[in-house]
Amino acid sequence: MGVKFGREYKDIVTDFVRGIEMVNGFYEFLEMDADDWQALDKDEQEECVRTLADDIFYALGSTPVIQVGAGSVRHDASNHVLKVHDGEKLVSVIYLV
Repeated sequence: MGVKFGREYKDIVTDFVRGIEMVNGFYEFLEMDADDWQALDKDEQEECVRTLADDIFYALGSTPVIQVGAGSVRHDASNHVLKVHDGEKLVSVIYLV
């Protein structure tokens, strides 16, 4: 089915990356621990999070909720947004249109 969007994809991903980075332990989704993550240089970290955002965005087309670290990402199709939670706390809303 896919996630429908009207904004520029690169802008959505930029916002999505910022949201994902607010989730405690988001790097665990990449099968890394805190030491592994800190061992990467800044460019490698940015590339990993951008790839993670792309992958999650694609997966949300068939699964409306994905666990990421201590939180989750939810596709709210009726409101055309992605919601990023750290635990139960909503930390970011990414507008798709």
